[in-house]
Amino acid sequence: MKKMTFLAATALTGLTTLVPAMAQEFGNHTFRVSNGAAQDHPVATGVDAMSSCLQEGSGGAMKLRAFYSGQLGDDAQATQSVRSGSIDMVVAGADALAGIEPAMGVFSLPFLFSDFDEVDQVMTGPYANDLAEKMPGHQLVMLSIWENGFRHATNSVRPIQSVADFEGLSIRVIQNPIYLATFRALDANPVPMSFGEVFTALETGAVDGMENPLPLIQSQRFYEVQDYVTLTQHAYSPLPVLMSERKWNGLNEDEQNLVRECAVAARDPQVTRAREAVDEARAALESEGMEFTELSEEAMAELRETVAPVYESSRDALGGDNIDRMMEQLDSIRSGN
Repeated sequence: MKKMTFLAATALTGLTTLVPAMAQEFGNHTFRVSNGAAQDHPVATGVDAMSSCLQEGSGGAMKLRAFYSGQLGDDAQATQSVRSGSIDMVVAGADALAGIEPAMGVFSLPFLFSDFDEVDQVMTGPYANDLAEKMPGHQLVMLSIWENGFRHATNSVRPIQSVADFEGLSIRVIQNPIYLATFRALDANPVPMSFGEVFTALETGAVDGMENPLPLIQSQRFYEVQDYVTLTQHAYSPLPVLMSERKWNGLNEDEQNLVRECAVAARDPQVTRAREAVDEARAALESEGMEFTELSEEAMAELRETVAPVYESSRDALGGDNIDRMMEQLDSIRSGN
């Protein structure tokens, strides 16, 4: 029998932990959870689903209180607060967590996933299990992995139809060496910048463009300061759901089981909403005047070939064993094993 992965095992706990309330003990807990996106972003679907699950399973004793739009700090700042215990939970982009745990940085590698089927199997499979086992070493507990989505490039200079069109464009990226290396390989000028500064930088022309999932582009009204979207799908952004280890250790076993179960159960509605929102966001952005470019197979192949050296140059920073474990799982998925 194969070893059960962490997230698969926690999903199964949902079948067994909702026993009659008298057999369980739940204290009153309102967990503060931080996220950098606006409240109309699909992450809110996951937060709401998890909170409802907690309230139902605990007889109303446990719930979430969400803080959106970086009210408690950006992803990196909020995660540090969760590590210290001053915030209970954060739903943070994996890209922003690579400085804490290099294995999170593997998701930043360009063109890692071909489609959502690969994404779903990895986010609930052995690599996710590895990540969960590493988190207590950083004073964190990983409860599940939700979805931000595939990232695409935008700018206000010209449509991007090939590698050559990236040349000279200043593109805002998060403070992540893999993103910097990727856009440098494309002959663009990547500019690391905190998320809260992006709109103004685009508005003033301090940078030409950026890259983000379509729902975030819409929710943050970037269509007001950007003209072109190219569906590069160059990176996928997962959203690990993290709890303070200090807060976790203060919960009893029944409470821990319910928290983990509800985070896992909330993945399905959150991911479903995230993928619905992509089509809705495209329609909305087009209605606001943004011009979309879909790359040809030849152009996509050229992009992948151009950035391929980033995999090798990133081995020291990310840990070659982490990259190898990810590629082993993807090879197994692609071979049908």
